Amino acid sequence: MKNKPSREGYKEKLPRTMSFLTGIFFIPAIALFVLVILIFILSENPQRTLYFFFIGPFRNIFSFGNMLNAAVPLILGALGITVAMKAGALNLGGEGQVYFGAFSAVAAALIFSGIGVMGGILAVAAGILSAGLMAAFSGFCKAKWNTNELITTFLLSCAVIPVVNYLVTGPFLDPETSLQSTKKIAENIRLSLILRPSNLNTGIFIALAAVVLVQLFLYRTKTGYEFRMAGNNELFARYGGINTKLNTVLAMAASGGFYGLAGAVAVMGTHHAVIREFSTGIGWNGLAVALIARFYPPAVIPAALFFAWLGAGARAAMQNTGLTFEVASIVQSVIFFLATSLVIKNIFEQGIKGKRA
Repeated sequence: MKNKPSREGYKEKLPRTMSFLTGIFFIPAIALFVLVILIFILSENPQRTLYFFFIGPFRNIFSFGNMLNAAVPLILGALGITVAMKAGALNLGGEGQVYFGAFSAVAAALIFSGIGVMGGILAVAAGILSAGLMAAFSGFCKAKWNTNELITTFLLSCAVIPVVNYLVTGPFLDPETSLQSTKKIAENIRLSLILRPSNLNTGIFIALAAVVLVQLFLYRTKTGYEFRMAGNNELFARYGGINTKLNTVLAMAASGGFYGLAGAVAVMGTHHAVIREFSTGIGWNGLAVALIARFYPPAVIPAALFFAWLGAGARAAMQNTGLTFEVASIVQSVIFFLATSLVIKNIFEQGIKGKRA
């Protein structure tokens, strides 16, 4: 006869459940409250602004599809952060890794455009590999010399961005366009559109598949278990025979790889070229999405959709009411504060302890 779970077991799981619910429901609710207050303060016609902010992204297929498409790189970036965090590391180089991955994908696509679909696969692989190597270098430095990966990933990202800018506006500049961008990749290797006339493409299926794979990897494989053990207690994991240094390098490589995939999907499916600094914000927003999801892969999807909706709603309100786009940035900064605030966490923990007492 199987033993029934004890009440103590449920009590141990309760704080983790509340922490998860805090990120998924409580933080977005506060952010929306702040958003409404800002609209009433800054807008001359709050009712009209609220309508376009909340309903605007759903008014037609074009707006709705573009909102879903904007969530794709956020999902992939958040998965990159999640993998690193589960192993006890933090990758702050997402901005540069997305940009470098996108450029590598376009460069490979221009070279291998003559071999059709295989050229597209090689282009995506180039984006994953290049960004993965960037992050793996920081992981190696941490494993070898115990350097702080927050600093090395951030500094390396800051160094790579101007280099890619030079390549985009110099050797790879397309002289036939007025934009500062590379040449467009061939149509035969682009990701297919699935909701015309919006930009939504098959990249969304790649993102959803990535969520499933990360979930299975972290909770159904030996290496994923080792990642989580090292993230919970590195010293305990080391005494248990886990090679924490190797896992740090692997986790950082995977983290950068997901950021590179985000950049590759963006250029293969949406932009079809690298436009100068087109990826600004994806890295930090991916971090915010992961924080809201509390580093739980399936929760990344609704968190990314929420962030994408904020951006789409702000654009709709800006186009129809004159509200500035910075309102969305303010709300996003509020989310960052709440997601990283120990005050919010302590409030819930104290409430839980009171109930248990």
